[in-house]
Amino acid sequence: MAKLLDKQRYKCALASMQTVQAISRAIPILHSGPGCAQKLSDGTGSSGYFSPNIFPCTSINEKDVVFGGTKKLASTIENALKVIDADLFVVLTGCIPEIVGDDSGEVVNQFADAPKPVIYASTAGFKGNNYKGHEQVIDAIITQYLKKPEAGEKIKGLVNIWADVPYQDLFWLGNLRELEKLIAELGLTPNTIFGYDRGIKNIDLVPKAEFNLLISPWVGLKNVQKMEKKFGTPYLHYPVLPIGATETSKFLRAVGDFAKVPAEKVEQVINEHEKYFYYLIERYADLFLENRVINKQFSIVADAQYALAATKFLVNDLGLFPAKQFITDDTPKEYQEKITAEFKNLNYGIQADVAFSTDSYLIHEQIREHDYHGYPLVLGSYYDKEVTEELKGNFLNVAWPFQNRVVLDDFYAGYSGGIRLIEDIYSVAVQRFN
Repeated sequence: MAKLLDKQRYKCALASMQTVQAISRAIPILHSGPGCAQKLSDGTGSSGYFSPNIFPCTSINEKDVVFGGTKKLASTIENALKVIDADLFVVLTGCIPEIVGDDSGEVVNQFADAPKPVIYASTAGFKGNNYKGHEQVIDAIITQYLKKPEAGEKIKGLVNIWADVPYQDLFWLGNLRELEKLIAELGLTPNTIFGYDRGIKNIDLVPKAEFNLLISPWVGLKNVQKMEKKFGTPYLHYPVLPIGATETSKFLRAVGDFAKVPAEKVEQVINEHEKYFYYLIERYADLFLENRVINKQFSIVADAQYALAATKFLVNDLGLFPAKQFITDDTPKEYQEKITAEFKNLNYGIQADVAFSTDSYLIHEQIREHDYHGYPLVLGSYYDKEVTEELKGNFLNVAWPFQNRVVLDDFYAGYSGGIRLIEDIYSVAVQRFN
């Protein structure tokens, strides 16, 4: 019997169109049925340079299912190149053409000499969710566009930064910019391909970097491993998005050690940030110690990135205690053991129990059954708001889907991001007494 999921927390792989859209002047070309782009665009700031409502699309129909849609795809690519001012075109395949066996790669190869690069990624929904689709898009850039650098082309101190999935993570833009600032303070040169004024020129720099820095529990790991094989670029995999003083200081020391930055330089950067971070914490120490404002136990319902990062922050920096944590991104089994181990690696010998679950019904039942000994704190998606209110708890929307907040370039990464997360959590909590 087929399993039904209640309120899943991700989209199909074709939603990796948002990964393409996050690259300045890159355009997805969809080989899919009509309406896919509009259904997958959730309004979280995804209009930008080119709206999903007018992405080039083959809009394949019953006739194409019978006779194939490759001619229509070739025509769509040809016309997109004529009328759209872009630097990179990425063909993304939906379910129908993959089921009927269209060779989209062969069609794309016909445009090898086009004035602008055209690549493709297999992103049928039945092959996985948009986390895996994101990896497929990056893989397509690596294998179909980028070339191995010539001798002497490596740039000393250049670091490619890879984090989580654009738009699926509402804070992706602000997080990347904050991570760039921290890396630059170590005397390194950050390079990212997503966001304002990041595009084909940044993609061209990727093979020339001294190393890749992956900040993610699992998304993107296969990408940096492939770049190590193809370009000879080593990588540092830091599995925790650093939020707050404890984890950000660990992160900077790890990067500094890997990049051979003098320890004195690293500690100078850390000391300056920590002094201001703890100055701000001290100003509201009485509020944080007041048990009536917020209970000490919390649950997080989010993808692996935020579930892990926020758990470490709330335990290590705020002294809260974890109830069960829930990871909702359908994490591949090959990564689950290492991620679980990170939840056991908290300060003060504290360990967090974690469940990998994609079913909101089961998650909510476990939240209801747990005794939080007071008002629970739940950080999750908008789907978790109702169950939190049912338990008279404090709720903050930090994971997709988002329904009650708009984010332009806010962020939770780093020292400043930790302060912002504290502000958001306690702003919710103090309203209970107003």
